[in-house]
Amino acid sequence: MSPRRNIRLLSWFNFFVNFEPLAPVAIIYFSHVTGSFTLGMSVFSISMLASAVFEVPTGVFSDMIGRKYTMTLGGIAGTLSILCYALATSFPLLAVGSVFEGLMMALYSGNNNAFLHDTLKEARQEEQYAHFLGRTSSLFQAGLGISALLGGVIAEYSLPLVLWIGVLPRFMCVLLSLFMREPKIHEKSDGNIFAHLAEALRNFKKNARLRTLSMASILDFGVGQAEWRFTPAFFQMFWPLWAIGLGRMLANLLACLSYWFSGRIIKRFKALPVLLTGKITSHTVAFIACGFPTVLSPLMISCTSIIYGMKSVAENSLLQREFTDRQRATMGSLNTFAGSLLHAVFAVCFGLVADSLGPAKPLLIVECILFSGVFLYWSVFRKERARA
Repeated sequence: MSPRRNIRLLSWFNFFVNFEPLAPVAIIYFSHVTGSFTLGMSVFSISMLASAVFEVPTGVFSDMIGRKYTMTLGGIAGTLSILCYALATSFPLLAVGSVFEGLMMALYSGNNNAFLHDTLKEARQEEQYAHFLGRTSSLFQAGLGISALLGGVIAEYSLPLVLWIGVLPRFMCVLLSLFMREPKIHEKSDGNIFAHLAEALRNFKKNARLRTLSMASILDFGVGQAEWRFTPAFFQMFWPLWAIGLGRMLANLLACLSYWFSGRIIKRFKALPVLLTGKITSHTVAFIACGFPTVLSPLMISCTSIIYGMKSVAENSLLQREFTDRQRATMGSLNTFAGSLLHAVFAVCFGLVADSLGPAKPLLIVECILFSGVFLYWSVFRKERARA
């Protein structure tokens, strides 16, 4: 069976999932509603905590009932989330919306990559996973880029309108998922949930390479996402709101190109060297931008996105090689579970430090933390070279 239909639908699904006009001004909106950076970052923290709570059950759920219907439920949760944000006038309703946001992320996290992998494996094109992951993920960034420009401009006139515009793309995800075809290569598990989870954990225990790769990806996700969500507050020190939207659009456009060509680059240079080179380069540039903040700092940080897609595809390709078919979504969800817990704790700490020291210094600290991931990937690379 040709994978073309599923890949085309998944590409558009990814576009609408990340068509978020709120994204470039979310921390500004949340801190405006709640009155502080700490409570504003707490909204992100709650979504990640909710994602952590739902993560493993939804991964097992995906392995049991199928990838397609898991995506449908994720679209419904995402629609409810943005509705809560739009109606919020204080912290409690923002918190409810963030719980639905966390449920959406949990339903998508291990499931959607497993859907693509299973679709390609059914068509005996598994070796093309990095290529198609890059192409379909590029639509994430296209959606973010277009919506960032739209959100930044509209936010100058009305922040609530930014939220209401975001409802339609979330609902489009529900509709698109209904036209997808469940890959037959994925056999729905009907066994005991706890036995299924225990088997996935045993695979982590037995595979040292998987554990190291997972620790690095958990660090990147937990700390890196908190940093990315906070950067508009740093940008606001130098740029007006409409320019923040332009900056995010530039970042997403560069990331889109990075995703699009990532498969070709990884095929030529291999995943680990691409990942290591990308991390060292992007963290060095960001460290300079935050350490010596000027009006050019937001531009420098935005331009590091040219490497983001290649890093993400390389990291995911390495992990997918280590995951087993029966627990593919569950194992991916376990990684995201740990990353979500880290994010939930780190985002609040980030907000507290930012309220005390301002936006620039916390970003500098984060870059130092994220650079430690280079050493984890280097240890895997060194062992791989020793075996060669």
